[in-house]
Amino acid sequence: MANDLNLCQFIGRLGADPEIRFLPSGEPVANMRIACSESWKNKQTGQKDERTEWVSLVMFGSLASMVEKFWQKGTQVYVAGKMRTRKWSDQQGNDRYSTEVIVNQVQTLKDGRQNGQQPQGQQAPQQGYQQQPSGMDFPDDGEIPF
Repeated sequence: MANDLNLCQFIGRLGADPEIRFLPSGEPVANMRIACSESWKNKQTGQKDERTEWVSLVMFGSLASMVEKFWQKGTQVYVAGKMRTRKWSDQQGNDRYSTEVIVNQVQTLKDGRQNGQQPQGQQAPQQGYQQQPSGMDFPDDGEIPF
């Protein structure tokens, strides 16, 4: 296959306020996790069952600045991007891996829940927001870490 597709889309709720850091160039980077839940009725017990998956997100540049202003813990959001796995070493020198979604498109969803409301006096953009390419990309060395 000439072109593969690396596209992830999620709707979920922020587990905490976005964490903002800055690259040496001054470009902002936002890290956060969202909870994506599914529920169903257990056929054996008749009870409602639920499972939650936590998804790690990374955003750069103007997208990171926007979510810092308008997103907070509990906000329901739509995100789209590409999955990346990074390799790093812990303090003991052991190789560790982290899988995250490099987000390039977001939308704040209105759901009417109190903890998903924006701070007083601020209104999040109603339509989606797409990251413009910043020229920063992670090297793709073709090495699969597993």
